[in-house]
Amino acid sequence: MPSAVVLINCEIGREASIADSICAIEGVERAYTVYGVYDVVAIIDSATMEGLEAALMTKVRALPGVRNTVTLMVSRDCVRTGRAKD
Repeated sequence: MPSAVVLINCEIGREASIADSICAIEGVERAYTVYGVYDVVAIIDSATMEGLEAALMTKVRALPGVRNTVTLMVSRDCVRTGRAKD
């Protein structure tokens, strides 16, 4: 299952509303409002790569107030116990 961590820059003052909108998108597991270089961080999972691309390209990046994104594709997921999750 493809997953991605998406780092998002927003227009000033839109961070909370964008995080809420991102949470409503199918496949988004979590969205965090953060401090630093980026404003929102989202975790997205999909059954297919096409579904992941659709969520990113046509939904997240199309939201009003999103200025730019950086997508980090997950190559390996580890659970807290230290064992790899397949």
